[in-house]
Amino acid sequence: MNRKKFITIAAGTTIAVGTTTYLFSDKSNLVRADIKPADDNNKILKPDEKEILFLASLAPSGHNTQPWFVQYLEPYHWIIGNDKSKWLPAVDPTQRETILSIGTFIQNLEYAAGSFGYGCNYNLLAKTNQDEQVMEVKLIKEELKNTFDIAKIKSRRTVRSNFLSDVLEKEDLKYLINSEPQFIHYLPATSKKSQFINEQTIVANRLQAYRNPAQQELADWIRFSSKDADKHRDGLTTAGMEIEGISGWIVRNFYNKDNVMKNDFRETGIDKIKKEVSESAGWILITSRDNSVATLLETGRKMQRLFLKVREKNIAIHPMTQILEEVSTRQTLNQSIGIDENIQFILRTGYLKNYPPSVSLRRPVDEFIRNRK
Repeated sequence: MNRKKFITIAAGTTIAVGTTTYLFSDKSNLVRADIKPADDNNKILKPDEKEILFLASLAPSGHNTQPWFVQYLEPYHWIIGNDKSKWLPAVDPTQRETILSIGTFIQNLEYAAGSFGYGCNYNLLAKTNQDEQVMEVKLIKEELKNTFDIAKIKSRRTVRSNFLSDVLEKEDLKYLINSEPQFIHYLPATSKKSQFINEQTIVANRLQAYRNPAQQELADWIRFSSKDADKHRDGLTTAGMEIEGISGWIVRNFYNKDNVMKNDFRETGIDKIKKEVSESAGWILITSRDNSVATLLETGRKMQRLFLKVREKNIAIHPMTQILEEVSTRQTLNQSIGIDENIQFILRTGYLKNYPPSVSLRRPVDEFIRNRK
């Protein structure tokens, strides 16, 4: 279904439902700023512990599943855990992406803890991507506070649309990569390697869209209505997917999981991907030496450090991992672009004229805290 046809149908639907129905409908996107702070039912956490953990939870994750939990041992002493109920087995069967996401959580936690005057002592517990207990962490009070600006954690967001096609400037690229050039690779939009990633991203998205388990998994994590989004505080909302205006109103009021499985929805998604890859400054790839748990966690942290730098340069990042999730496209990737290391992140990037506010939802800290067993 093309955009013109979609808007025509949407307009017709609006007229059909009438003014009265519209007044009682789900009229606007639910965004993070709309959510009131949850009641503090968990009295075990100290105020700064709760704030540190909330800031940590603002890390990115596939489908915004937020696949972490925190087991409370004693004040400032926790275990970061891997929540099996938040896995994405259809697109991430080995939980590689899950561990990367937990790495981004740990990086946020360290920055947040530092802003409150704590250092972090870590003890790796997990030996496999499926282990429930991943990392033990103790917060130790330090004399000097970390000067990292936690406003960057709060304002970080994934942007999907309106990228400019100007390649990244050398000074900006130097700032982003900084001391980690060995594992961060920029493929400018003008290069053949970037064009190959464009083409393969479209191919992989088409494969995934018509692979029913993957499409059903996507459907399960879309929060169609604001009521549903407010209930779960995770997943993909219309705001997070950048479905605005009348299109967003239609999706919130008339769409459900069954619609996601229809060919029109799949084709609309593929058309959107085609438009997105045609608008960018190219791709940033983050690699690693191996696929051990420790390395994946550190690579997730590396990505988050990058992600927290881009906004001040008006640069957007859009993780697009489908090439790595589909067997046929993953097998040819390294050889085709001449990279020997393990590719862990594929990030579409580009400058923006205007940076939008953060909109993705987060579960309250009380919902992912577990007391000592």
